[in-house]
Amino acid sequence: MFKTGKLMVISGSAGSGKGSVIKELFNINTAEYKYSVSATTRKPRIGEADGVDYYFLTREDFLAKIANGEMLEYAEYSGNFYGTPREPVEKMLDQGFNVILEIEVVGALIVKEKFPEAVLIFLSPPTYAELERRLRNRGTESEECIKMRLAAAKKESESINEYNYLVINDTEKQKETAFKINCIAESEKYKTDAQKIANFLENYF
Repeated sequence: MFKTGKLMVISGSAGSGKGSVIKELFNINTAEYKYSVSATTRKPRIGEADGVDYYFLTREDFLAKIANGEMLEYAEYSGNFYGTPREPVEKMLDQGFNVILEIEVVGALIVKEKFPEAVLIFLSPPTYAELERRLRNRGTESEECIKMRLAAAKKESESINEYNYLVINDTEKQKETAFKINCIAESEKYKTDAQKIANFLENYF
């Protein structure tokens, strides 16, 4: 009776390996996880599908959802809005799924404020030096961009104490890291609160 879905917010700097770890997490336990699809006002790119890659909304529709409290979090980048619609998340949680929300620190803290029962997980490489090595090994970014990402990582690390869990993603250990997150999800299901205890006792005697 304690098996209920959890909203699991995963954050981490560029180079922390969020995408690879989340992919492995779904491989471990596909049946219990759903990925939260973000909404955006930008135009779809070639190959992108509405409701799969993003929910593509007009600016007017996005602003209306903000006004109606239908966004868990949102931000504007380069003239376009990005955010997390509340309704699909709540529907998947009601169905008993663990919902994975991959967002930046600022958005995660907004979700925590609006959705206190969310489980916040900060994913990090073992060291700052390893983070820099990963970014440089990509070979796809300029020196200026790398320095900006490293500076952002330092800033984001200041908010780790706001998270429920800190998970280290060691190099080439994505499967092990995903297993740790799956263990967190399993243990979170069985945490007690006043309502769970009341329901249990009502049906127990």
